Amino acid sequence: MKLHIPSFMIGVGVGASGAAVAPRLKPVFLEIATRAYKLGDLVMVRIARTREDLSDLLAEAKARARNRLAPRTEAA
Repeated sequence: MKLHIPSFMIGVGVGASGAAVAPRLKPVFLEIATRAYKLGDLVMVRIARTREDLSDLLAEAKARARNRLAPRTEAA
C-alpha cells in the first residue's frame, strides 16, 4: 500500500484545525446541549401532566359509571 502524501497532509491539516477550533466551539455546543436538556425536561413535564389529567378523567368516568350501576339504597 502506497502512502498518498497529499491525502495525508489534508488529514493532518483537518486534524490540526479541528484541535485549534474545538475550544472556540465548546461554548456553542454546550449551549445547544443545555437547550436540548431544557426542551427534554419541558416535554417530560407536559407528558406527565397530560397523563395525570387523563388518569383523573378516566377515574371520574369510572366512578360515575359504577355509581349509576350500583343499586341505590334510599332511606325511607
